[in-house]
Amino acid sequence: MSESMLAVRFCSLARLANVRPSDRVKFWRLLAKARRLYPEGTPLITRIILVRHGESTYNALGLIQGRCDDSQLSEKGYAQAVQVGKALSSLKLNAVYTSPLQRARRTAEGILSQLESPPTPQTSEGLYEVNLPEWENLNHQAVREKYPDQYRLWHEEPHRLEMGNRFPILDLMVQARDFWQQMLVQHPGETVLLVGHSGINRALISTAVGLEPDRYHALQQSNCGISVLNVSEEGRCVIESLNLTGHLGGSPLPKFKPNHQGPRLLLVRHGETEWNRQQRFQGQIDVPLNDTGRQQAQQASEFLRSVKLDAAFSSPMLRPRETAEIILRHHPELSLVFLDDLMEIRHGLWEGKYEHEIEAGFPGLLQQWQRHPEQVQMPEGENLQQVWMRATSAWQQAVNATGEGRTSLVVAHDAVNKAILADLLGLKPEHFWCFKQGNGAVSVIDYPQGPAGPPLVQALNITTYLGGVLDRTAAGAL
Repeated sequence: MSESMLAVRFCSLARLANVRPSDRVKFWRLLAKARRLYPEGTPLITRIILVRHGESTYNALGLIQGRCDDSQLSEKGYAQAVQVGKALSSLKLNAVYTSPLQRARRTAEGILSQLESPPTPQTSEGLYEVNLPEWENLNHQAVREKYPDQYRLWHEEPHRLEMGNRFPILDLMVQARDFWQQMLVQHPGETVLLVGHSGINRALISTAVGLEPDRYHALQQSNCGISVLNVSEEGRCVIESLNLTGHLGGSPLPKFKPNHQGPRLLLVRHGETEWNRQQRFQGQIDVPLNDTGRQQAQQASEFLRSVKLDAAFSSPMLRPRETAEIILRHHPELSLVFLDDLMEIRHGLWEGKYEHEIEAGFPGLLQQWQRHPEQVQMPEGENLQQVWMRATSAWQQAVNATGEGRTSLVVAHDAVNKAILADLLGLKPEHFWCFKQGNGAVSVIDYPQGPAGPPLVQALNITTYLGGVLDRTAAGAL
């Protein structure tokens, strides 16, 4: 395969220029219909609820499944699906799509059994699992011994893996992109449940936000984990949450993967402030938590109570500092370490202002910030490149100080957290808006043991302990 082919980006989601004319007409008709259901000026968002199937018989045996349909949903897997259904029971679903493979279809049945008047599920070949025909029915040790070079590529350079003159990961990315383009035009402004597999779910998320195929292993998808994506009518995607597993009971956080048992870092955004609620730009003005923010921090503290923490770091500003101190009440043996480079972006002359005041004083700059944040220099403040450099430097300090098999808490701000998360996934400042960071939310990042390697994002923006699957925290003004 040529280097140019390997460099292909799969970052287009639902650009209408790539959609068949007949589907484009259908999309605009549906969009007009959906628009009539919303107040004028309301952003029209398609919400995607993405779920991996429950534990299968092959999962329990440690066998590779791929597109093999001999693997069935286990009794435990069906119980997990029922738990997902209970977690989603307050949502109104407009459509359900499932992989044709029986473990996914059975999972969808379990989920829908808990919903009132759910839509009829549709099977889609676009949700098939990654195709690994030579490895199906084998365990990982057998593959490692029989196909050592392929197995190394799978872990280190998955986009280069070749099998039967095909490239499974690159093919999967194309499959995911095509599925988005065909599905999204049918459901503008609706809530859609997708039930798939570990591989295709990662490919769907990757193509939605612009992750390169070499980052295939960077996102975790646990059995019956829930991810929420919000897609605008222009095709821009925000990961509201990734791999929520709290509804399954047991540990509050996803389990460690065998090859990622080095440092674990828990990235937390501070609780709500009054300016968050008022949607005023805070930046480096030292606004404290409000009562809701203190309650969110207390709920985060209870959520993490059973988690063994070995170190804690925070921005020195009041709002993350107080959030961290409340969380650490259940970990009194720890001292909080302050890192200045975790301070929020300096908005300069925007600080303390509402959006309409910024638009009046700096016409067009706010819209540019919302569409092309990498191009904006805050008046008498910072740009994203500056925030990127200091935030990722502070993050690496925390990683280096954590040590293998240990867990650290890092409490910071919206912009800082987004910069860190994007950088961990190989994304640049232009992808700044791809992640949501709710007040009091927890994200989980695991690193491999031994030699340096790419981290694994286990979960993003967990706010379930604040009530429900969806992030209901204040939108803020960032």
